[in-house]
Amino acid sequence: MRLVVADDAALIRAGIIGLLERAGHQVVAEAADAPELVTQCRRLACGEGLPDVVITDVRMPPSMTDDGLRAAVLLRETYPGLPVVLLSQYVAPAYAATLFEGSSSSGLGYLLKERVGRVVDFLHSVELVAAGGLVVDPEVVGQLLNARRGDPVLGRLTPRELEVLSLMANGAANQQIAGQLVISPAAVAKHVANIFSKLDLGPNEDNRRVRAILAYLNR
Repeated sequence: MRLVVADDAALIRAGIIGLLERAGHQVVAEAADAPELVTQCRRLACGEGLPDVVITDVRMPPSMTDDGLRAAVLLRETYPGLPVVLLSQYVAPAYAATLFEGSSSSGLGYLLKERVGRVVDFLHSVELVAAGGLVVDPEVVGQLLNARRGDPVLGRLTPRELEVLSLMANGAANQQIAGQLVISPAAVAKHVANIFSKLDLGPNEDNRRVRAILAYLNR
């Protein structure tokens, strides 16, 4: 894959680039602030072509608030469908909601920076986003679930269904969920059907069901 990496911390940026390159990917541009990220993507769009994935920190110069997030939203508006993985130091569900709001239901990820240290998981998430999938860090999903614990509708779910819901929101397909929970794929399919029924959500394809779940948890 061809990637762009943006982070104001040079050591972190270099670490992510090294990790990606060791996995056989090509980093075609890097940026230390949000304006540079946008400039680099526009340069690529006018030349060798947009990257397969943009990986960017949320907090970057010039304001050190949510500049990276706003740059990601701008890039998605300018280049619809451009895959973006947003990295955050903190569990902030509002950032995930902003990223997913108004975007097409494909090629988006919101991960905590600590996930980068879990190399296999991180690379899998990046590849899933490049393929058009949606990924939300399990800790963010967990916080959203905890915030909704008193919700009578969410209360309809069994403990096992809550486990499945969390894995679904992390982008896991039924086969992966079955492996992680050590249950049969048929049992997962039944849990997924129950979840959508209990949350009053219509049937969705794997890539689209994450959006439906997030829409429910954020409403």
